[in-house]
Amino acid sequence: MTKRIGIREVTRNFSILDEYDYVEIEDKKTHKVKGMFVSEKFLDDVREFLENKKAKEIQDKLDEIKRFSGNMEIEERFRDLSYKEIRKKIAQEKYGEK
Repeated sequence: MTKRIGIREVTRNFSILDEYDYVEIEDKKTHKVKGMFVSEKFLDDVREFLENKKAKEIQDKLDEIKRFSGNMEIEERFRDLSYKEIRKKIAQEKYGEK
């Protein structure tokens, strides 16, 4: 069972949460939902859903970045070099030893 109650109702009677599967807490003035309490039997399902949703959002952001950046691979000769060392190596290859 579900129920939508106000914040004051929860503070007055906290045991009301035991009677429902989940309870939406709403601000009675603005009629906006401020939070939700979930019963113990659905806790693992909700937690798993939220973790999957967050992982999907992160993966979507990474896919978006990857789409614009492409798959760049570092050449073997530049691996484990700092930015300055890479610039120096390129200059040496282009203009000869200095």
